[in-house]
Amino acid sequence: MNDGFVKVSCVTPSLKVCDIEFNTSEILKYMKETSENGAKVTVFPELSITGYTLNDLFAQGLILEKSKEALITIAKESAKYDGIFFVGLPFEFLGKLYNAAAAVSGGKILGIIPKKYLPNYHEFYEKRQFARGFEKPVKIAFGPYETYFGMNLLFTPDSMPDMHIAAELCEDLWVIDPPSVSHAEHGANVIVNLSASNEVIGKESYRLSLVSSQSAKLYSAYLYCSAGPDESTQDIVFSGHNIIAEDGAVLASSKLFSEGALYSEIDIEKLNSERRRMDTFEMSTPSETDSSYENISFHLSKEETVLTRKIEKLPFVPAESSELKNRSSKILDIQTYGLVKRLKHTGSKCAVIGISGGLDSTLALIVTVRAFDILSLDRKGIIAVTMPGFGTTDRTYNNAVTMVNAFGATLREVSISKAVIQHFSDIGQDMENHDVTYENSQARERTQILMDIANKENGLVIGTGDLSELALGWATYNGDHMSMYAVNVSVPKTLVRHLVKYYSDFIASSDELKTALNDVLATPVSPELLPPENGNISQKTEDLIGPYELHDFFLYYMMRFGFSPKKIFRMAKYAFNGTYSDGIILKWEKVFFRRFFTQQFKRSCIPDGPKVGSVSLSPRGDLRMPSDASSILFLKELDEIKI
Repeated sequence: MNDGFVKVSCVTPSLKVCDIEFNTSEILKYMKETSENGAKVTVFPELSITGYTLNDLFAQGLILEKSKEALITIAKESAKYDGIFFVGLPFEFLGKLYNAAAAVSGGKILGIIPKKYLPNYHEFYEKRQFARGFEKPVKIAFGPYETYFGMNLLFTPDSMPDMHIAAELCEDLWVIDPPSVSHAEHGANVIVNLSASNEVIGKESYRLSLVSSQSAKLYSAYLYCSAGPDESTQDIVFSGHNIIAEDGAVLASSKLFSEGALYSEIDIEKLNSERRRMDTFEMSTPSETDSSYENISFHLSKEETVLTRKIEKLPFVPAESSELKNRSSKILDIQTYGLVKRLKHTGSKCAVIGISGGLDSTLALIVTVRAFDILSLDRKGIIAVTMPGFGTTDRTYNNAVTMVNAFGATLREVSISKAVIQHFSDIGQDMENHDVTYENSQARERTQILMDIANKENGLVIGTGDLSELALGWATYNGDHMSMYAVNVSVPKTLVRHLVKYYSDFIASSDELKTALNDVLATPVSPELLPPENGNISQKTEDLIGPYELHDFFLYYMMRFGFSPKKIFRMAKYAFNGTYSDGIILKWEKVFFRRFFTQQFKRSCIPDGPKVGSVSLSPRGDLRMPSDASSILFLKELDEIKI
């Protein structure tokens, strides 16, 4: 568990209302099953020892006594397992009856949490049987145990001191000010909810929304466990709808009208990272925590959690096709309206783009065309400049020409060969020496051409470079690194591809344009700075610096959550299992961290460009990083990985 992942479970067992012995045996059965499956936190439904629908039978002394005995049995059984378990029971204290959740672990009853908000509307009338729970815990005797009773209890495993678990019960979540808000303010990053939520039309989606949004607001994991079909009686039916959510995302959700265990892994490190970043997420002071909450430690063994949760290979790209379509439309809008404002502010009716026939310049051209249309500007004011050089192939050249003509922009061709050859002569560069000077001289010549045309035409140079190139420093300083407005600067390479495909599939107005766009998508990524081989691209970027899907994966989890290189490596192994070997992943992760640190000086002076997602490298927006920070700490950790 040293990387923050913890397996958790919500269990809806078989149940017989009022048959405490049967219900206890089912709970014990699932304690064994979930433990064998690696769950460290297991939650059962509200009043799971007795059944939720006992109604006035809760007042029977025999029910209360047998419930207490059952909890003692469950607590003793917990000594066999490595985990914490939450079960529901009616609990009598000082002459009042409470709807309560008990936390057991290591053979002990760690604490008992009463329900605060008792529904007494529609089909619910809990106030008839139960008293409202109180917050500040008190120490009580419970059979052979001494434990705490009260709402404000935090449970912290000794092996994970940054994990704090708190509980609330059913209706507590549905109110205007849930107890989990206070729990989170006092450090809880895992909320468990023992629930008995009956099923009616529309409630499933509302429940999902409620649980996911609460986990988002609290930057927490939320384990919602509900009573199942065996609880159904008279006019109400229960469905056993269990939900495991984390930071706004539903990790797992059970089928309605089912029983059994639902599993996933929550990421404590991710949650704590989110809280650190959000300075508006205010925690209570230690003195407040000390006075109003009890923090109870319990033992969990240190071990690596086996992963089963979905970790997407492309974290910047939505997996669902409908969401990808919607996201693509919105990203293009953000890019477009950012450029619209810059054009309006400068009064420019001309935009200059270097068009190569590659993905990035294609996306920049699409964005510029959309901006001109919104401003009712003549597309002829878009000057798309193709600048063939030593590495240009017919394929990319022809695609560039086709797209520009199809969009109705102005095409200009300016060969850079003579100018670069003259420049080589001026600085004493051997034409046969295909080193970094050979390559970068071409990139800088192209930028000079674009800048000068923009000056001549009173226009703006539109930057084409993307987020992935910026992260790796895969740009020529003061070459393609520079522009007057960089529309792709926050779009990673893996997403650029999908944006171009979206435009081709849903917006492109002619078959000719679609054909060109699809061929751009099929063309290997290349700066085309080295001479072709047999007319084909000889310089493939991903052969030189590694697959962009790996680099985007590394970038996302480093920048979004601050994960360590070792954790990112483990996640990449899991996500790309069967695609890349461990050795290949490690090789390119080392390249990523080395380049990310050494190339910060380029990011420190990039042009303006629209932020489109949660990861941005703008020195004015999301990244305040010294240009000369050492990468040694990160690379040393990667060197410790043995394959």
